Amino acid sequence: MKRILVLGMGKVGSLVGVLLSKNFDVKGLDKNPPHYKYKLPFEVIQGDVSSPEFLDSIFNDFDTVVSALPYFLNKTVALKAAEKGLHYFDLTEDVETTNYIRDLAKNTKTVMAPQCGLAPGFIGIVGANLTHEFDKLRDIELRVGALPRYPNGLLAYSFTWSPQGVINEYINDAEAIHNGERKMVTSLDGLEYINIEGKEFEAFTTSGGLGTMCETYEGKVDTLNYKTIRYPGHCKLMRFLIQELIMKDKKEQLTAILENAKPPVKEDIVYVYAVVEGWHNKKLSRSEFYKTYSPKEIAGKTWRAISWTTAASIAAVVEMVNEGSLQTSGFIKQEEIPFDAFLKTKSGGLFSED
Repeated sequence: MKRILVLGMGKVGSLVGVLLSKNFDVKGLDKNPPHYKYKLPFEVIQGDVSSPEFLDSIFNDFDTVVSALPYFLNKTVALKAAEKGLHYFDLTEDVETTNYIRDLAKNTKTVMAPQCGLAPGFIGIVGANLTHEFDKLRDIELRVGALPRYPNGLLAYSFTWSPQGVINEYINDAEAIHNGERKMVTSLDGLEYINIEGKEFEAFTTSGGLGTMCETYEGKVDTLNYKTIRYPGHCKLMRFLIQELIMKDKKEQLTAILENAKPPVKEDIVYVYAVVEGWHNKKLSRSEFYKTYSPKEIAGKTWRAISWTTAASIAAVVEMVNEGSLQTSGFIKQEEIPFDAFLKTKSGGLFSED
């Protein structure tokens, strides 16, 4: 892996390029030039990734493609990467897209690694790492929230990452294991209240956050679920919009409304919380991982918490494949990535910094 093309020069994609440019020859690609005043340490070229013909021509110059594009653009990119024999990595939370890429991986000699973001991605690596402490498992419960540090309004939210991705997670059904049975459950259900450092939050089911974990842990746990953390009241309002007003059938309109109402903020915070229960030496016990991540200065610029945690997650996986600490062909499950090795990469090491 020497020549890497990063697709999508938003905040996350730009930082992915910055992180990888320390070790690789990187170029960025977007339909439009970067829209903010920050000189990137790599060249950005323009082009339409929805054009298979364009991808055919541009992919000849690279051996690896990293997609920070909205989920609905990734199938075409992944197909062309597979046809051209390129390693492929993305951030998608979309289950259908992941299954499509997994099928492509059956006939490739390169890596096909979707779901390399925060959730799915980092949270699965963390949760799987906790399971190693037990002889027999009972429950795995994973929670992630990317929130404005200073919320306002009834929604108490800001779209600091892809609005299309957020809405997709709210609308699609989610996979879970309940009472030992692998099943599909409705997103925006399973509402619970949790307290973090004296602050009250709510958490509810959203799709995609577990990646392939239900398949991996089927028959091994009684309970496995993923929920998104939000400030109290958010879930009720999203149910009203999506279910009662039937906006689930008008994704583009809903995206435009919410993106206009809740633009990104600079001061955000990411909560990562994982709990695993099981037996060790015949004794029932519980192990937890809890961290909060704030904006961080990297390469002379301050990046939002959601931007750097997502970018560092996928960049770390790329580094691990390059170093040989992960498989170098086929489909990669996030829960099979060793957490200790992840933290030892340059990008993964950002999660260990204060």
